[in-house]
Amino acid sequence: MLSTTAPQTVSRPFKTSRTIIALILREMATTYGRSALGYLWAIAEPVGGIALLTVIFAVAFHAPPIGDSFPLFYASGILPFMMYFDTSKKTETAIRFSKPLLYYPGVTYIDAILARMILGTLTQILVVTIVLVSIIVIWNLNLILHVPTIGLVLAMAAALALGVGTLNCYLISVFPFWERIWAILNRPMFIVSAIVFLFDSVPEPYRSWLWFNPLIHVTGLMREGVFATYDAHYASPAYVFGISGVCLAAGLLLLGRYHRDIINN
Repeated sequence: MLSTTAPQTVSRPFKTSRTIIALILREMATTYGRSALGYLWAIAEPVGGIALLTVIFAVAFHAPPIGDSFPLFYASGILPFMMYFDTSKKTETAIRFSKPLLYYPGVTYIDAILARMILGTLTQILVVTIVLVSIIVIWNLNLILHVPTIGLVLAMAAALALGVGTLNCYLISVFPFWERIWAILNRPMFIVSAIVFLFDSVPEPYRSWLWFNPLIHVTGLMREGVFATYDAHYASPAYVFGISGVCLAAGLLLLGRYHRDIINN
């Protein structure tokens, strides 16, 4: 007797989520090793680097521009910057990292991009949490963090990393020399993103020029979320999300048109 039971099909969203989770686990195994200590080291390494730089700057600058703790002031600037920088670096190399798997019909370039972006974002959220909590405990600071604002900042940094990383994913895949050019262009970003100073202290006309740097808005809002007395009136989340959306749309449009050529090259 023939069975009348229809074969079960798996919806595309479920397939996509399962593929992304598999890619995340694969990257954790290949990049950090198969033990939990490898991933813990991936978190401890940036935490240790930020802690060291915090101590160095704290010794050099005893009085922060805002608040009483320079470690907290510096961390409020460097943490969202590192979240953007590290996550965008992971996203822009997604096709190169997962290229052998993209020959399979069940894995798409969007899956590869999202997997690296999600893993990078989650890792940096852990770094932000560990560093902020450690500074508050070690220096015995009495402050109230505005969690919704900090959450908005992390979303802005992640969106910017996704947009810029996706566009660079195409540019680096088609024009390999762009990776070096982009690295050179990014070197001044640490200085011009208001990490060790306040945007308000920059004189005109340079302040108006710096406003167009989306990371200025990210670090400004982060300081508003950490310091209750600071008002980042100049920060515009819509501007950051707008740039992120334009870069993401351009990257996806170009990858959608040329991803097969990139994979087969």
